[in-house]
Amino acid sequence: MDSFGNYPREKFDPFSLMLFKGLQVVAFLFFPALLAMNPEAKEGKIESKAEFIITMTWPDEHPDDIDLYAEDPLGNIVWYHAREGGFMVLDRDDRGSANNTITIDGRKVTSPFRQETISIRGIVAGEYTINVHYFLATKGGPVPAVVKVEKINPQVEVVSHDTVVLNRMGEEKTAVRFRLAANGSVVETNHRDKSLIQLTRNVRRSGGK
Repeated sequence: MDSFGNYPREKFDPFSLMLFKGLQVVAFLFFPALLAMNPEAKEGKIESKAEFIITMTWPDEHPDDIDLYAEDPLGNIVWYHAREGGFMVLDRDDRGSANNTITIDGRKVTSPFRQETISIRGIVAGEYTINVHYFLATKGGPVPAVVKVEKINPQVEVVSHDTVVLNRMGEEKTAVRFRLAANGSVVETNHRDKSLIQLTRNVRRSGGK
């Protein structure tokens, strides 16, 4: 037997040994390289370009149309007829069963989820008002609408998380009002009622959107 191993000298293959060692090195370096290429996937983080996210959901597969409204400190109001205002953007107008079906290769595909989202992509100091409105009833109330306001930067923080129950078509309720300081911090929240629908009607009568 060879003094450097357990195999007879005549069966020792230097090339095979070098190949084996090379594969070990490649395997050792592969996993650190994979983690370095995709560190966010390891931590489960999703980078967002918004300062705040406002989300409203209502029961899955519910046929009725519930709308989300938001007003910023400058008086801009975001809703389904004005989906951008100031730094606010309504990302989707979910109309219940009316727009949650698409046709793919002749086959209808339906989404059961009911959700509207408004993103705030810049900081304006002052008060924001978030309202919900029971726009169209097919099934009829009461409908629970869950409204969540999240501060995204520098880290995720839940500002408000409340359920607003809408009892009839046409009803509007204030989910939350929150006030921002100039640095983007939330300094106050309350639930005092304020109609945003009336304000949008006044703007449209005066020739605006």
